[in-house]
Amino acid sequence: MIRLLLADDQTLVRAGFRPILEGADGIEVVGEAADGAEAVRLTRLLRPDVVLMDIQMPGLDGLAATEQIAAGTAARVIILTTFGLDDYVYGALRAGASGFLVKDTEPAELIHGVRVVARGDALLAPSITRRLISEFTARAGQPDPGPRLSALTGREREVMALVAEGLSNDEIAARLVLSPATAKTHVSRIMTKTGVRDRAQLVILAYESGLTVPGWIGRA
Repeated sequence: MIRLLLADDQTLVRAGFRPILEGADGIEVVGEAADGAEAVRLTRLLRPDVVLMDIQMPGLDGLAATEQIAAGTAARVIILTTFGLDDYVYGALRAGASGFLVKDTEPAELIHGVRVVARGDALLAPSITRRLISEFTARAGQPDPGPRLSALTGREREVMALVAEGLSNDEIAARLVLSPATAKTHVSRIMTKTGVRDRAQLVILAYESGLTVPGWIGRA
């Protein structure tokens, strides 16, 4: 059972999402928060697996709340965004978000997104990240490989670059002619060696280190 916390200052938004999520097999909504501070408090108290977090809320906003949750709990955060809030997305990734959903997403996509993040994968929808990651990583300054990539093998660097393109383990396996289990093992080892918590953070590291160049996402 996936335990989920809803965090949005709009009662109608929470009321709209809750029945969709509770109607899905294997998902339980354990609480609701109307601001970032409450989201942090309830995450520590209720220990949800996933927090569905609005980016703009009164007091402590979703970005700051995400950073606190990612730093102090095992919960994974999905940011709720709109195309009018693009400037926040890169910061949310840096803060520890595991993915993004637009507020007008279809119910099936919402449920799928929660399940994807709950199992430890990143929810990096092409409709958001192919444009935004390229744009905002280009603003991040000169790439800095740093020490975290030095322990990676050549194959692991190749796999990490494909993760940054948004490929799943199965897609990585097909691209490199590996078994899905081997691709999954490579990704797990890369995360351990680099000290990141999920695939979203691997994407950030790939760009900031210069392993992946902005604009590569989405190319065949």
